[in-house]
Amino acid sequence: MKTLHVFLVSTLFLTMACKGNSKADTALLSETETEIVAEATVLETKKQHTIKVALLLDTSNSMDGLIHQAKAQLWEIINELSYAKCDGEKPSLEIALYEYGNDNLASEEGYIRQVLGFSNDLDEISEKLFSLTTRGGSEFCGHVIQTSLDQLNWGSNPKDLKLLFIAGNEPFTQGTVSYRDAITNATEKDVVINTIFCGNYEQGISGMWKDGAMIGKGDYMTIAHNRNIVYVKTPYDQKIMEYNTRLNKTYIAYGRQGQYKMMNQSTQDFNANSINEEIAVDRAVSKSSSFYTNSSWDLVDGIANDSVKVEELKKDELPTELKGKSKEEILAYVATQQKERKEIQAKIRELDAKRKLHIASKTNNASKTDLESAMIKAIKTQAARKNYVW
Repeated sequence: MKTLHVFLVSTLFLTMACKGNSKADTALLSETETEIVAEATVLETKKQHTIKVALLLDTSNSMDGLIHQAKAQLWEIINELSYAKCDGEKPSLEIALYEYGNDNLASEEGYIRQVLGFSNDLDEISEKLFSLTTRGGSEFCGHVIQTSLDQLNWGSNPKDLKLLFIAGNEPFTQGTVSYRDAITNATEKDVVINTIFCGNYEQGISGMWKDGAMIGKGDYMTIAHNRNIVYVKTPYDQKIMEYNTRLNKTYIAYGRQGQYKMMNQSTQDFNANSINEEIAVDRAVSKSSSFYTNSSWDLVDGIANDSVKVEELKKDELPTELKGKSKEEILAYVATQQKERKEIQAKIRELDAKRKLHIASKTNNASKTDLESAMIKAIKTQAARKNYVW
């Protein structure tokens, strides 16, 4: 749209030049140009709504079950969020990840590490999550909350949904940073604090986890973090995975990181499947959503999002199959891959709709006490405050 405005301004200049610049012409041009620039500025500064989720996970010895659930249910959470809308538009999604309470982390930093800042790269989020390991340590909840507030860019768009989830099983009061002060700072940034206690509901209350959520205008939840997750096979799983294989072949790696990123895509497919075949299906469904975009390394997404120009790419930045091709030939190839991808993604979504109905008929969601169920319930409740709908 901005390109069109520039074109219109240029056209007006040429028209006036051909006719001669009378005072009336100049005034008309000035007025029109001002309107176009003003409209372009509005469009350029219009902010897309974003769901920002920071996960603060306790990685001490007793938290293996929590980390396993986070790895296993990442894609279910993303899939549910992909149905959200705000003001009739689909929001973008960014996820940040912190670990705390691990002896491998620096004591002077409060046994806290930013694993990943806010990112919309779903493969990278999965990669970082699968890198987590547990080891006993001290869990300083107030400290990790304050650290995430200081380090992350939460933005200033009032329509953004800014959610922080902290999960652990030790008293919320440990450490030198007051959790009350940290959470008060969070509310000033419009960040909602949700607490997830891994254990008994009453024990979490006595450990001040509920108090933290109340101050932070969020939800207090407890989960059975060591309970085995029940997976439901469906008649649609195999076909979705066949489409996933075809989907991967539509990606065109470019640039210095292209090949690595493409390999990482396959690695995260493998990681999901290493937990359970149904998790791999969940990931395939995520890859059919608008959240899964890879403009930084995939030529199809890069051109579609106008983040890369074919004519600006060097020969060594192109994949083997496109080296020596003209711009027109490259764009034609990209268009073919894009068409194929859209068709595959649509078929995956169609199958997933049937899959969800099948799973719903076999499970009782009301009795679920896992990470995904707790997070989705909280997210939907808090999203409604800002007119997000599903």
